[in-house]
Amino acid sequence: MSSIYESLGGEPAVNAAVDIFYKKVLADDRVKHFFDEMDMDRQRNMQKSFLTFALGGPNNYKGKNMRKAHEKLVTEKGLNETHFDAVLESLGATLQELDVPENLIAEAAALVVTLKPDILNQ
Repeated sequence: MSSIYESLGGEPAVNAAVDIFYKKVLADDRVKHFFDEMDMDRQRNMQKSFLTFALGGPNNYKGKNMRKAHEKLVTEKGLNETHFDAVLESLGATLQELDVPENLIAEAAALVVTLKPDILNQ
């Protein structure tokens, strides 16, 4: 059985998805302020590595775990479930834009939802 990573198209697909995803997120008034002080080139690269790993591709992720990576966003900037949902919405829209089949979009969304408690430091 192939991984979600392989089913999506591997590295080129993840790279395209992350680039489109951040265009959507940075245009979304609900969440763009969380990225105001971030080095977006670094963020994109970290996200590509993380998504590759999380979707079943090679593990080259060297970043913080999700709880630690989002801790200050929760405690200092008020990251909450509404923001999480907005980001998940952008991910779904990104995958739709890339003509990813609905079943793979659902699998990717289900995977992201499992990270919710850590992302929101619950």
